[in-house]
Amino acid sequence: MVLINSGHDMRYGTENICRVFFPNETVKTEGDDRKTVFTSAKETESGTLLHVSADIDGTHAERDGFAENDAEYFKGECEKTLERLIYSCLSEITGYVPPWGILTGVRPSKLMTSCIEKYGGDGAKKYFTEKLFVSEKKTKLAFDVAKREKTITSLSRPDSFSLYIAIPFCPSRCSYCSFVSHSITGDNAKKLIPDYVRLLKDEIKMTGETAKELKLKLESVYIGGGTPTSLSASEIDEILCETEKSFDLSLCREFTVEAGRPDTVTDEKLKALKTHGVTRISINPQTTDDDVLERIGRKHTNAQTESAFYAARKLGFDNINTDVIAGLDGDTPEGFKRTLDRLCFLSPESITVHTLALKRSSTMVSVDNAESKGGEKVEKMLDFAQEKLNGSGYFPYYMYRQSRCIGNFENVGWSKDGYECLYNVFMMEECHTVLSCGAGAVTKLRRPSDGYIERIFNFKYPYEYTGRFGEICERKKRIAEFYGG
Repeated sequence: MVLINSGHDMRYGTENICRVFFPNETVKTEGDDRKTVFTSAKETESGTLLHVSADIDGTHAERDGFAENDAEYFKGECEKTLERLIYSCLSEITGYVPPWGILTGVRPSKLMTSCIEKYGGDGAKKYFTEKLFVSEKKTKLAFDVAKREKTITSLSRPDSFSLYIAIPFCPSRCSYCSFVSHSITGDNAKKLIPDYVRLLKDEIKMTGETAKELKLKLESVYIGGGTPTSLSASEIDEILCETEKSFDLSLCREFTVEAGRPDTVTDEKLKALKTHGVTRISINPQTTDDDVLERIGRKHTNAQTESAFYAARKLGFDNINTDVIAGLDGDTPEGFKRTLDRLCFLSPESITVHTLALKRSSTMVSVDNAESKGGEKVEKMLDFAQEKLNGSGYFPYYMYRQSRCIGNFENVGWSKDGYECLYNVFMMEECHTVLSCGAGAVTKLRRPSDGYIERIFNFKYPYEYTGRFGEICERKKRIAEFYGG
């Protein structure tokens, strides 16, 4: 489609709104196209005159608006007004009413928190529904999540930090996956693992020394991937031993390890996790339908998921998360309902409900409901999830959104009371520093005085990580410099 902006530089917001309605279109700035949106802005003494016209497959709509110079709400109200005009035109033409309105940000609950602080609870809800055109249902979800996140972020202190350790290996690559991960079935990946583990231990040790020098307090640890349990029990033991030696875990509130692929979970690996004080694990079926699992490239069955779950319970794990995805290729609202019914029967402490995101770097090219208007199936799935989980003793505590999600929906973490994943909230709400180790890991430094964020990126691929490890060590000297050390 073609987007033409005249008299302003608000391309970021206007393009994002167009993508809400046409997520799989390439947005161009010129040329002939059956989908064209034209916007203009003209400044006057009292404010800015705005105009939008849209021509979509032979149907026309246009709107005019005005943004006052002393707008009551946030700065950037001019851009918000323009986005509302585009939203109105495209909704009229397509008949599609996006549940999140004009809101395209990753962290809607963070915005809700800001609104609550500025306008109070009722005022914040009003801003979401009247100014951002967010539905009543999604507004309530954002409000409920914001309240629980506030309780968790209050645990963070100026000297707090969390630790992330990346294991970029999996037993196979899922069709929807966009992460940097290597299948351990490949010879190249198998050759990389010994050096990767050795250097990862070195980075963990180096990072721990820096944290001690800066007198930082460790709040949470998260080992993710990839699939950390793709490694052998002895390799997992090595990494956990180094973590224990390098960091003071005495005040750590939570230690999570993703055992995401059930086919990688063994008693030996679970015992290694338990021995080293891991308090929370994640066993992720994504669906309990074996046919759907096969279609998306996951080399396990629902029987293996349940076997892994019961094995973890037998060994004493009392904080288990499971992940599911709404919108998987071949899944249906009825199949998704069966998945959630079965998981609620297992009664994990938390269930994370993701919406399928159609990432360009994944092997999945298309699915039946890829268009925004085709998100009705996913909407039914998410509506059922909200009803089912609310009625089964789970509360929404964590939420984020991704680009190219089917139907422009969201990912929500649901937990039983007291079993919220602290790391997820600490990381998403950026309330303290996250020191990260491993390939693809991003250290996110937060300055306590003003919340300024600075990032240090590790090389993405394991072969880069092992081949250029010295450069990573140099980059990470910036941690001490950032804190004035």
